[in-house]
Formats: sequence, structure tokens, C-alpha cells
Amino acid sequence: MSGHGAPETVALDCSDLSVAVVAASWHQQVMDGLLDGAGRALAAHGVTDTHIVRVPGTFELPVAAAALAEAGFDAVIALGVVIRGGTPHFEYVCSAATDGLTRVALDHRVPVGFGVLTCDTEAQALDRAGLAGSAEDKGWEATAAALQTARTLRALPTPTP
Repeated sequence: MSGHGAPETVALDCSDLSVAVVAASWHQQVMDGLLDGAGRALAAHGVTDTHIVRVPGTFELPVAAAALAEAGFDAVIALGVVIRGGTPHFEYVCSAATDGLTRVALDHRVPVGFGVLTCDTEAQALDRAGLAGSAEDKGWEATAAALQTARTLRALPTPTP
């Protein structure tokens, strides 16, 4: 299982953070699970200032994440799923989403939780979606990682002139 070796996450007090979640619409059952996991993580970390945006697909996540980062959110959670098919489309979408979301985080200095599932089968996606019976909860994990990174960034020393 891909989650083997993952660090144990401890919910931090992130009640002072403003967080946006941008989620794709393809594969509704998987996306519902990812969104629910993100919601559980936000609640466990005490985040109440949240904004949820839906986009058509995973390819559209970076542009919406960039707009949310520019709007001043302390963290952005990106949720999507791409399931391999019989054409190279999978590689293009996965690469564009990964590169685009990385660029958003670096260009805006805003943590972007990477909750994009890139799976060979729908069964693999369902097993990572945080649904009843799922082995993993990637919505929770992506959200917790972004919140912990936001907290870390706030704690970094600022240079003195």
C-alpha cells in the first residue's frame, strides 16, 4: 500500500488560518470521500474560515488554486483524481496538475495540499478516498500536510534588516 511509512499526524491548532479547498468534479464518489476527509481534517485542526470551490476536472485545479492563493488564503487544498485509460491523456493531466500546483505553492508561497489521486483503476482511487472501508484517507492527509506547512511557515524567523 502506498501509505506505508507515512508519519503520524497530530492535529495542531490552526483556528487562525483561512483555508480554501479546490476540488475537481470527475468521479463523484471518490471526490465526495476526498472532500469529506478534508472537512474532517479542517475540523480536527480547528479551522472554521474555509471556502470550497469546484472545478470541472483535475487539469483545472492549478488555475483555481492560483486565484485562491492570490486572494490571501493561508493554505489551499487541491483535490482531484485521474484514472489511467488507454491513451496518454493520463500522463498529460497528471503532469500538468502536479507541475501547476507546485508552481502555485512556490510562486505564491502558500502551502498547497496535494490531494490528487493518480490511479490505475477506480478501485485504487476508492481505496484512497477515505470512504468507509478505504485503506487510506488522502483528503485528510493532503489537508493536514498543508495546515502543518502553513503553521511551519508562520513560525519561520523573519530576517532582520
